[in-house]
Amino acid sequence: MVVPQDSKKEERLQAASEFLDAYSDAVAAVVEKVMPSVVHVAVTKEARDPRRGGRPFEAQGGGSGVIIAPDGYALTNNHVVTGSKSIGVTVADGRELSAQLVGADPAADLAVVRIDALGLPAAEFGDSESLRVGQLVLAMGSPFGFQATVTSGIVSAIGRSLRSESGRLIENIIQTDAPLNPGNSGGPLIDSHGRVVGVNTAIIAYAQGICFAIPSATARWVAGLLIKEGRVRRVYLGISAQLRGLHPALVHAFGMQKNTAVEVVEVAPNSPAALAGLQAEDVIIAINGTVVNSVDDIHRLLNRAEPGQRLELSVLRGGQRLELAATLLEQTA
Repeated sequence: MVVPQDSKKEERLQAASEFLDAYSDAVAAVVEKVMPSVVHVAVTKEARDPRRGGRPFEAQGGGSGVIIAPDGYALTNNHVVTGSKSIGVTVADGRELSAQLVGADPAADLAVVRIDALGLPAAEFGDSESLRVGQLVLAMGSPFGFQATVTSGIVSAIGRSLRSESGRLIENIIQTDAPLNPGNSGGPLIDSHGRVVGVNTAIIAYAQGICFAIPSATARWVAGLLIKEGRVRRVYLGISAQLRGLHPALVHAFGMQKNTAVEVVEVAPNSPAALAGLQAEDVIIAINGTVVNSVDDIHRLLNRAEPGQRLELSVLRGGQRLELAATLLEQTA
């Protein structure tokens, strides 16, 4: 028996419709679960009007956030709340509530605010380290006070690095094509189970569909420290540095895999680097036995270090290899 062509087409359309209905139902269920925990964060900042001789005035700004604890703690971006004189939060049921800054970490572009309310619906953190390229994700936010803003996309890449406003690298950044806008900053990136796997943080304005989110592993760690201590303790070495190409003879002599290292341009007085004896024009080739090929390699090592930790620096100076030891100090500004 020959099945008519129209019948086959109808069967395919029916199968496609069932698939899309199932996908739509799944997305709607995730949105219904998470959206009550997504908030709009409005801030008032002092700015200066250059057209009026730098006269100060109050400027309005804002972004999104996500409630992470029922007693009012919400996570957002540092750049949303930095320099704020006052913070207000609009929750999903339309209430406008005041909030206070608990702590901020510019190095990770994260901040925690506490909303003046209890019993709020909190989102659940997911495991960003288990994300796969191609996995479906939803970006949620409450930009400019518009409730229930949702876009969908996939994880385009993982393990990216993004430089924060403080100059430090944020590691393991999630790249997604879920469309964002500036008002979505601080909103959650959600997996198909309705768990927060990232915090939306940046858009490349001149590129189409390239957006970034801070991984939940970082967000959870930073939020815990901000709630407990009000800050994240960061360390510094105390140098300014630049990429330096090495002569092939040096590469061969010291058994290096690449022909680049890091040249010290300047050493801050009384810094860990100065106390260790590091000098301008020294070339750092390894730290704690880990090869250093770029300035970003040093940033990555410092991101995982703690105050008081000792670093073994392998340095080239005048064609000789020196071993120096630096004890890291906490960065206070």
